[in-house]
Amino acid sequence: MEKAEDLKETESEAQTEKQKRKSVGGIGIVHIYSTYNNTIIHITDLSGATITQISGGKTTKHSRLKATPTVAMFAAKRAAEAAKEVGIDSVYVRISSKAGSTSPGPGARAAVKSLSREGLKIINILETIAIPRGGPKAPGGKRGRRV
Repeated sequence: MEKAEDLKETESEAQTEKQKRKSVGGIGIVHIYSTYNNTIIHITDLSGATITQISGGKTTKHSRLKATPTVAMFAAKRAAEAAKEVGIDSVYVRISSKAGSTSPGPGARAAVKSLSREGLKIINILETIAIPRGGPKAPGGKRGRRV
């Protein structure tokens, strides 16, 4: 019995040491990937090590609600709580979306607002949506596809 209890104590001590090692100066990066189908919130430290990853699908049962601002707000709240446990209090926010889209999905703004409400200091917000510039050659030759 004593050996089992000692093993549990050492495992819990190892987990707390890992959590302490993860935070670097209390600053992290929040990657928000927001489309019209889902919102994914991924928090890393400055070295790129994952602290937590929460999505709309993990927050709600209904697939039609995954991209709504309300579900994005709850996902951001859960992610912020996990970041605070590790010791992160300031974040850089990077918002991305599907390449070629003109704007991020409906959950991005709600997620940023929720992170701020949870007490995380937002240092910078950067939109990193990939913009296609030409792309590959269209199929069909000079006169197009003949039907």
